Amino acid sequence: MRDRNRKLRLVPPLHRATHRVGLFLNTACPGLSQGEAHVLAHLAAADACPIRELQRGFAHKRSTLTSILDRLEAAGLVRRELRSDDRRSFRIALTPRGRSLARRVQAQLLELERRVAGRVAAADVAGFEAVVEAIQAAAEE
Repeated sequence: MRDRNRKLRLVPPLHRATHRVGLFLNTACPGLSQGEAHVLAHLAAADACPIRELQRGFAHKRSTLTSILDRLEAAGLVRRELRSDDRRSFRIALTPRGRSLARRVQAQLLELERRVAGRVAAADVAGFEAVVEAIQAAAEE
């Protein structure tokens, strides 16, 4: 009975914050889903990477990631390339148009992080990182 009366303290604020990040991204990149924007931001730093790296980085189901990549490819933002070191798998590369948009997404995320950093102490960031890591680990059990 006691657990029923306990208030959720971690997941709802994390969910709301994640939703707000999506809304923030949408101001700079209207029309992109949050998943698409995050894949582009990852590729802005990596330029190209194996699909397996994206799966590990975002923990999407294979079908979800495939849908995101299909939409980005249809929009002319990424292309699938056969990997020279493993011809059975692909890597995802930005097109010139995709690179431009990926830089905008990354700049938007960097601006958000700059704003957040101006409101919290370094110890708060370290605590946040610890909580997020614990949520990820607990959810994988």
